[in-house]
Parts: sequence; structure tokens; C-alpha cells
Amino acid sequence: MNQLDHPTETASDLTAHPTGAQWTDRYTHAVMDTFGPPQRVLVRGEGAYVWDADGRRYLDLLAGIAVNALGHAHPTLTAAVSAQLGTLGHVSNFFGTPTQIALAERLLALAEAPAGSRVFLTNSGTEANEAAFKMARRTGRTRVLALQGGFHGRSMGALALTSKAAYREPFEPLPGGVEFVAFDDVAALEEAFSPAAVAERGEVAALVVEPVQGEAGVRSLSPGYLVAARELTARHGALLVLDEVQTGVGRTGSWFAYQQPEVGGGVVPDVVTLAKGLGGGFPVGAVVAYGERAATLLGRGQHGTTFGGNPVAAAAALATLGVIERDGLLENSRVVGTLLRDGISAAGNPLVAGVRGRGLLLAVQLTRPVAADVARAALDAGFVVNAVAPDAIRLAPPLILTPEQARDVVAFFATVTVPEGPAPTAAPSAPGDANPARTAPTTGPTTAPTTRSS
Repeated sequence: MNQLDHPTETASDLTAHPTGAQWTDRYTHAVMDTFGPPQRVLVRGEGAYVWDADGRRYLDLLAGIAVNALGHAHPTLTAAVSAQLGTLGHVSNFFGTPTQIALAERLLALAEAPAGSRVFLTNSGTEANEAAFKMARRTGRTRVLALQGGFHGRSMGALALTSKAAYREPFEPLPGGVEFVAFDDVAALEEAFSPAAVAERGEVAALVVEPVQGEAGVRSLSPGYLVAARELTARHGALLVLDEVQTGVGRTGSWFAYQQPEVGGGVVPDVVTLAKGLGGGFPVGAVVAYGERAATLLGRGQHGTTFGGNPVAAAAALATLGVIERDGLLENSRVVGTLLRDGISAAGNPLVAGVRGRGLLLAVQLTRPVAADVARAALDAGFVVNAVAPDAIRLAPPLILTPEQARDVVAFFATVTVPEGPAPTAAPSAPGDANPARTAPTTGPTTAPTTRSS
């Protein structure tokens, strides 16, 4: 049922069916301008599709930026959330709940974590990374390494780990001790652990790494990098923290990206942070601490959260993990991701240089810096995508995306064109943005894909 038609709505302005333009005008007068105006105002979702306030349908290839793993309004997820909310919605952290405990146990099992491992549940990936930062400080060291191009969140600690100057500078001074190492450069990493670096700046507390840098344009680390990182951190007593907020929970075709041999090479990290797809659209994150050393860094009273791990969020996460396993969505991520990658690459569009990524976290590399124009064209054609760089389009669709829907996507990229001319003046979506592009889209009618999800 469309939320605007819901008989229990009491706000009179929700029953008048405002247009998208009217909703957007209200948005600009009520919501802080941290993202720019919304590309569309969305009112309903089903499967891999969403509908806007004007009734237009779109194939959602962004999934709330890798969040809606099961698509929209999945019956198992909605039933689990509804049942839990009708049973027990919230308790303080003086108490435990069955869903909280079961989720922690489930994550430890999926992580194949050793004895002594523990989980801390949060509301978001940023919160998970904040907790990991505090764990690093509890080692007694203050020097933390992160990679150039990494994105770990927008709160102060997570922002300190994020390298982009435009995000950092308005809020400096940030928590100190963070050093940025060149992306995918083992020699640079070795230098950061060298005797000279240690003598000058101290021992390293932790190395924080994304196996695939989603916000930097879906950049994957080379095979062997994490093996070298694990060897160096282990030798120096530093934590290896893997930020799998975007790559985890099936997004790249395995529960965690580092579990793929060509990515992790069999390494066991000290800490993994999760969120986004974990709750299937419900806000939930997690810190998985591997082994007793990492699991005991934060003692009683040294960290906490009001809402993290609440019964409803935990029920949503358990339902999401259950559907991913039951419906074979890890394999679907690999199969449909390969179909997209190979199909778009082989389509022969001179605007497309290639496709990179793993599973259903992909970037379409363009031959010109016109990603914002392509994102607008996609939206007008009935596809939600993200201009993640001036010359790259990010695809992070629901894990339920079908081969038929993927073929519609391939057909779009096979034919999309952008007239030659000056580079666009508008910047593409910034890392962390919810917008497919920063500039306002055209408002003409869209042509929706011809296939529907079941």
C-alpha cells in the first residue's frame, strides 16, 4: 500500500498527494542543506523497484548505497520487524535480549572467529568505526594508519580516518595520530612500519583498511596486499581493522570480502566493522573483535550505545542474514555481478572504458568526466545509479537483482550517450551522499524497465 494512502495517517498534508515538486519544496524548507535537493521524493518500494511521488518507477541500482540487500518491502524482513516491535521494542543496555544475543552469535559464526571473539552492536558503520578507533587507542598507542581514498564516516573519529581534505578541513582539528598511506602500495606500508618511522613517530596502534574502497570509485586492493598488511601488523603488535561496512554481508559475493582468497589470502583480522546491508534497510552496525586480545580492549563502561543492538534492529539483521543464506544471494551476487560486468564491458559503447569491482559492488568507468550527466540520463530512463567520481558510475543494487533486470541495465549502458562539450560544472555525488548526482535532474516522464521483480 502506498504510504500516502494509508488509512491510519493523521497528518492532513499527507492525504493530499503532493507532487514531487511540492515535496521537494517542502524538503528545502525543513531539512538541513547537507545533501542538496533530493533527486526525487520516493514514496514506495517493492523488490528492486522504487516509485516516486509522481508515480514513476525506477530500478534501484544503488539500494540506499549498498543498504537494501533484500530490496524493498521484503516480506520476511517486514514480518520479522513487525513481530519483534509487537513483542519487545527497546530495553536499556542493563539488559540483554534474545535477538541481540542471537545476532552476535550469528556474526561470530559467519566470521569464523576464533575462541574469545566478541561482537559490539551499533546503529551505523560510522559508529562501528568510532568503536574500532577507540579500541586502537586502548592499545596504549596513538598512531593509526589509514589509506588514501578511504572513507570511514563523518563523525569526528571516523572523519579523522577519512582522507579527503574537503571533508576534514571544516572540522579540524580532528583527533590526532592518524597517518595516510598510499593506496595499495605495500612499499609505502612497509615504510610506515620501518624502524625510522617507529623511532620518529612511535609504534602503530592499528591499520584501518577497506578491502574495496567504495566511495573512492570502487577500487580494489591487489591480491597479496592484505597478506602483507597482516604480516606487518602482527609483527609490530598492531591491530588490523577491516572496514567492511560497504563490502560485507554478501555485497561482493561472500559474507565478508576478505574471506575471498584473492582478496584476503586467508588472513584473520583483529577487527571487522559492518553495517549498511546488515539490517536490510534497518539501521544496524557491528564490530566483530577476533580473539580475546581485541575483544577485551574495551572494558566495562568504556563504550556504549542507547539504541545499538536493540531488539528490533537485531531481528531485522537476523532476518536479512537468514534470507541471504536461504535464497542463495551470495551466489546471486557473484552471478548477476558477472553478468553486469561482462555485459556492460562487451556492449561496445565508446563512452564506457570498462567495469571494475566484485559481486554487486561495481563501477562503470567512463572515457570522459561526464558521470553526473550519465546519472541524470539513467534516472530519466528509470534507473537509480550514483556518480561516484567525475568519470565513474557506481552500481550497488539489491542482492536480489535478477538476470533479466541486469540485462535491462546492460541495455542502458550499451546505448547511453552524452554530447561532446565542456566538462560539467556540477560535481558528482560526494562520498557518503545519498544523491545519484548533485545537480537537479530533468523532470520529464521516465521510461521504466520492462521487467518486474517477483
